[in-house]
Amino acid sequence: MTILALEFSSPHRSVALARDGRVLAEAAETGERGTNAFGLIEKVLAAAKIGREEIECLAVGLGPGSYAGIRVALSVTQGWQLATGVKLLGVGSAECLAAQAQAEKILGRVNIVTDAQRGEFYLAAFEISADGVKEIEALKIVSVAEVASRSQAGEFLAGPEVARRFPGGKNLFPQAAMLATLATRRTDLVAGGKLEPVYLREINFVKAPPARTLLS
Repeated sequence: MTILALEFSSPHRSVALARDGRVLAEAAETGERGTNAFGLIEKVLAAAKIGREEIECLAVGLGPGSYAGIRVALSVTQGWQLATGVKLLGVGSAECLAAQAQAEKILGRVNIVTDAQRGEFYLAAFEISADGVKEIEALKIVSVAEVASRSQAGEFLAGPEVARRFPGGKNLFPQAAMLATLATRRTDLVAGGKLEPVYLREINFVKAPPARTLLS
């Protein structure tokens, strides 16, 4: 199967193309500016010499992470499916990061940490060995104090820009190439309308104040 993967959940945004489990091309950009999604897609298609019509599946990183970046990736994949009927697959970025940790031979208990803003972090814990990756603590939102206490206790932390906040942590960014590799092993394909970003906060709506009458 030919898979195009988009991972835009961190400041390191990337696109990769894989066929039958082998990554053929990848492209990335870094920074806080807007995501050049179609520019990255065209780069990998040109590098692999593959046309858009040959893409059989789109894999997208669902986060958590950059809400704007994830929404761009979802919009591209949902629009592509509407136009062509291509298959879709969503993968959580924490799962992607755990697989990257294994690829880099980071073994044992690893806490995957992503900034959730508001002085909080997304955290999931995995037991990683050369033979596999097992989630031992489901993704949740924790305080900065909780992450700091794990670091002080000697637990390993990895994630986007984590070393900037927690000395000894390992900076690790989700990559589309790993996303594409994971997608080749998955069968949980979904319709575009079923893809949703990983966002653990409760949605709270604030009622707008009543309109004011302005004196003329």
